[in-house]
Amino acid sequence: MTLSISSAFDAGNICVLEISGNRIDLEIVKDKDSDFYQWFHFRLSGAAGEEVELRIVNCGGAAYPDGWPDYKARVSEDRENWLMADTSYADGVLTIRVAPDSNAMWVAYFAPYSMERHHDLVAYAANQPGVMQRQLGLTLDGQPLDLLTMGDGAKQVWLYARQHPGESMAEWWMEGAIERLTDMEDSVARLLRQKATFHLVPNMNPDGSRRGHLRTNAAGVNLNREWHDPSMERSPEVYLVRAAMDETGVDFAMDVHGDEAIPAVFIAGFEGIPSLREGQLALYNRYRDTLAARSPDFQTAIGYPSAPPGRSNLSMSTAQLAERYGAVSMTLEMPFKDNDALPDPDFGWSPARSMQLARDCLAVLAEVIDEV
Repeated sequence: MTLSISSAFDAGNICVLEISGNRIDLEIVKDKDSDFYQWFHFRLSGAAGEEVELRIVNCGGAAYPDGWPDYKARVSEDRENWLMADTSYADGVLTIRVAPDSNAMWVAYFAPYSMERHHDLVAYAANQPGVMQRQLGLTLDGQPLDLLTMGDGAKQVWLYARQHPGESMAEWWMEGAIERLTDMEDSVARLLRQKATFHLVPNMNPDGSRRGHLRTNAAGVNLNREWHDPSMERSPEVYLVRAAMDETGVDFAMDVHGDEAIPAVFIAGFEGIPSLREGQLALYNRYRDTLAARSPDFQTAIGYPSAPPGRSNLSMSTAQLAERYGAVSMTLEMPFKDNDALPDPDFGWSPARSMQLARDCLAVLAEVIDEV
């Protein structure tokens, strides 16, 4: 059979430059109206029993070139199990070597989370007892922006993910959080729903997700630089979510992401906001340190540097929510590579580990919810 590459599907992204024998040269396509690119997702056809070399030749100009050394692409022949492939990086070229058993293999930067699966997740959650689904509005591409609300408590907890659509592990995390929070037999979920009202946005950037973007929405806008002044013209996703937050207030918030370069799980906070309160920071530190004690996959030794006093970037959601509402807010980062302190040679960091981390994060929140 003739080798071919296709990406004309949900979250697909690649451009074919040349197919020469069993070597295929490719380029990642930039986000629309943006210079960002790093996410790729495509299907290789006709390669059963063959060894194929896939070369993505423009990786040196990607948004985060430090993400390529020691990185392994994910491949799947059933679109359920995503294994790490033989991958190397040199001179701006990412080389992926595969030998499929079947004539259809999918290759991606990380295990994709499709918009169809997103709708399945929303439908599942909306049919669980005590869960209300609300469409906040429509995106620039006309997709619904979904909010799920559950719980009866006074504390207002916001969990939101995938501002950067290529960080698909963030929605896998949300699936794990939703599964735990809707489990009526789970004592952590029962306690949290008694003490707090949860507001969950499983996907903040449906347009970028479907288009196969790394970091931006349909207008080429990085949503996590819009929280100080969002608009329906540029960033309706942030405008609509922040308006909903204004209705409820925010006591605790987690913005879920993935980091291209750092092979670890960590959180970043709001240390540099102008109105920083000692108790607010102390509770953030307690949550962070307790999570490190409870979850072997989480650590505090490496991460992002803290902003100097009064110098937080209030266009980013974590700082904006801490300043605007006095919230204990944080950005959770998971790796595209693996957790080097606890590696998995087959799957690396994975959907399953993302979902388990969500369950662990909720268990720690249950320990501190009375103080939020």
